[in-house]
Amino acid sequence: MSTETLDTAPAAPPVPPLPPDGPASPWGIRDFRLLWFGRVVAVLAIQIQSSALLWQVYEIARRDHPIEQASLYLGLVGLCQFLPLLAFTLPAGAMADRRDRKRTVWISILVEAACAGSFLAMALHGAPPLWGLLAVAAVFGAARAFLAPASQAFLPMVVGRKALPPAIAAQSIAFQTGAIAGPALGGVIVGVNVPLAYAVSLGMFLMGVAAFILIRTGGKPAPQPNALSPVESVKEGLAYVWKTKIVLGAISLDLVVVLLAGVALLTPIFARDILHVGPQGFGLLRAAFGVGAMVMAIYLSRYPIVRHGGTWMFAAVAVFGACTITFGLSRVVWLSGLALFIGGAADMISVNVRQTLIQLATPDHMRGRVSSVSMLFIGASNELGEAYSGLMVRLLGAVGAAVFGGCGALAATGAWSWMFPGLRKADRLS
Repeated sequence: MSTETLDTAPAAPPVPPLPPDGPASPWGIRDFRLLWFGRVVAVLAIQIQSSALLWQVYEIARRDHPIEQASLYLGLVGLCQFLPLLAFTLPAGAMADRRDRKRTVWISILVEAACAGSFLAMALHGAPPLWGLLAVAAVFGAARAFLAPASQAFLPMVVGRKALPPAIAAQSIAFQTGAIAGPALGGVIVGVNVPLAYAVSLGMFLMGVAAFILIRTGGKPAPQPNALSPVESVKEGLAYVWKTKIVLGAISLDLVVVLLAGVALLTPIFARDILHVGPQGFGLLRAAFGVGAMVMAIYLSRYPIVRHGGTWMFAAVAVFGACTITFGLSRVVWLSGLALFIGGAADMISVNVRQTLIQLATPDHMRGRVSSVSMLFIGASNELGEAYSGLMVRLLGAVGAAVFGGCGALAATGAWSWMFPGLRKADRLS
């Protein structure tokens, strides 16, 4: 990325180069293949578990409440996972810059496996209390708080600078593989047996733990220039993000757009009460977004965006907002699925450009902290977004919430393009 495209403060530290050695393709690296497999099975487990949890909570809530009130319980699922993310993500990022990142990753996945086991035990009970499901969801959110920054910061240690952009695209393929198969498979399994969905998730989490343990690359980060206290370390990471405007603009745009236009919480409502397609249709709707994203990720892993990165990102966000509006207004399942498919492809372009910019603009000794800020924003947009969506459904109805969110995403695209000109003008991604 050319230096003239970085709108940063003069005090920002220089970015040391990543190791240039190694193949241009990450697939030639054994440890990357293990990392990729571990991510696939972990994300697949998360998506299957999420599908089961959302459906189970909504079914329990609908026994005694109308649609609008039951949607608030779905919002509580997101809120209970977001609060631990809010509390632990920044300290977890500082820890990722001091402790072994690989060990942090597999221990975090192991805790997620324990949460899946707890969900399984409660589902086998027959009539699990909502408070019990929400409590385990909170523990799961805490595990994700430590997993996200460590895994993001670990990737550049496995691949060199030459292989980093295609490695990010390949990581996105891993995520979208789980995002596609997980909701679809989860919807089918939930239609048969909810405990089975949690059992499958448990097994996949354990496979992810095994994959990361087998990675040979060391996970200890580079020494920090100065020894800082944990509080000072967090402050330093926040200050770097604030001064590096291209990073601040990229992650804050994602926060606002997904907060407003995320449709994950709306899919069970549309599937059950608007489109009337049941749990199988619910799984297919959730998978449609991932299908579009994975198709685009496969394309980007072979033909990565190397020029006009900022323009591509803002255009993709605008398309994402338009697709959210279309989804909200649609009354036929094929159009709803098509809107989610195109929205997923657009979202993948935005994700790929944003992650590449952040990784290339951040020195290794701060990657954990910068990744933690990014993950906090992403976690806020996803988990807090579910709580926000539940509230908006209560106020505007499901259709009104989707249309309002899509319009908000379009407005945010214009506002961020004006507030962060350096991000809009970002050119080279290599």
